[in-house]
Amino acid sequence: MIPVHKVANPHKKIIDIVHSTILFFGLIVIIVGFTLPVRAESPKVDPVDKPLSLHDCIKIALETNPIQKSAMMGVLAAKEAAGEAKAPYYPELGLQTGYAYWQQHAFLPSGLSSLGNLLGHPIPTIVGPTDDWKAGFRARYTLFDSGERRANYQSALARQGVAEEERARVIQDLVLGVHQSFYGLAAAMETFTVAEQNLIRAKDHLRLAEERKAAGAVSQADVLRVQVEKANAELALVRAENLARISKGSLNTVMGLPAERPLVIETKGEEISSPNSPDLSMALNQATQNRPEIKAALKRIEAQQRGVQAAKSAYGPKVRAEASYGRRDTEISLRDEEWLAGVSIEWPLFTGFFRKHHLTRAKAEVSKEESETKQLLLKVRQEVWTAHARLKESFEVIQTAKVLVQDAQESMRMAKERYEAGAGTISDLLDAQTALVRALSTQVEAGWDYYIARAVFQRSIGKMQEDGKL
Repeated sequence: MIPVHKVANPHKKIIDIVHSTILFFGLIVIIVGFTLPVRAESPKVDPVDKPLSLHDCIKIALETNPIQKSAMMGVLAAKEAAGEAKAPYYPELGLQTGYAYWQQHAFLPSGLSSLGNLLGHPIPTIVGPTDDWKAGFRARYTLFDSGERRANYQSALARQGVAEEERARVIQDLVLGVHQSFYGLAAAMETFTVAEQNLIRAKDHLRLAEERKAAGAVSQADVLRVQVEKANAELALVRAENLARISKGSLNTVMGLPAERPLVIETKGEEISSPNSPDLSMALNQATQNRPEIKAALKRIEAQQRGVQAAKSAYGPKVRAEASYGRRDTEISLRDEEWLAGVSIEWPLFTGFFRKHHLTRAKAEVSKEESETKQLLLKVRQEVWTAHARLKESFEVIQTAKVLVQDAQESMRMAKERYEAGAGTISDLLDAQTALVRALSTQVEAGWDYYIARAVFQRSIGKMQEDGKL
């Protein structure tokens, strides 16, 4: 009997090797996955999760509002423009290759053509057709350009500074917008509370008038008047609720969120200090030093001044060094060498008065920017002056409103007691109620107006902080 030997299947061996490799690398991935530390991401504040403070709203706005990203991209674009302006400081390097199939007519001197005829070998006037293969390397570097590169690069750096200051301005305006919307919502919510309390008082007065009417102490006219006041209080409550709803939408929009998104804020009162503490003259000086608008204007002046220098450089020569090396032949083997090395000087003598007009225009643009900056300085000082005056006014209104509310509350108490005792009229009671509502509304408005005025003042001197602190 002939023994039978089992022949190993080579395909099965390959499959086993692949399976083993996959299992090996899978085990490595699992081990590495368990051993690597998990990076904890900072939780983002969700307007639905909890009541938001002013700081939370500012943080959301800086992360979500698209205008912030737009300003950031403006800075990035300006940085890349500065990189473009720096590129001429480096040599230009390039590779070139090509193929052509050509034929040309050669215009020979008459003497050379006659000589060829005398020798019995006429010189052909047609060159080609022939193949033309070429490949090579080329380098070029500007040695001197009369200051054009330096002026353009410094101008680009100045414009980068303009973009950075514009981003700072956008951030300060965004933070101010959050302050205004946040305090506006807080004022609307407190106004809603005042309207609720007024409706409760109106209902109590209606109960009192109906009791006195049932006792025969007053006529139906008193009940009807109180019912009218109760309806007015309900209408005021509806308007206050709608104002709070609109204010929520405004704050959501400033934060870069949909206006309809649910929102709850913390309306914790802050310390109210006298506006006389910051010296006005010091504030004016701070504004001229800190305002990003002024810094951006100064950077624009610098950029235009560099433009004048670049325009002047057009009157000077440019010196460039050039070198190239390559091979060329009628065959793809490229056996023939070609090379070049040298220095070139360019000095335009007449350009149709282009350089003169260009330089005059650059100088005019500098003067324009300087004049606009002077006007901006005046405007900024006027903004600081006005913001300080309104801050002072809002503080004084708060002090007056406190006394006004106390007097109105006391008048309301006395009018109610007199009406209950039959010594007062319903007109006295309703007038006292109206005066109390007006005083409470004035107090609410004055309190939150102070916070808004303080934020506007800080923005006017360029000290609006990203964390919301004033």
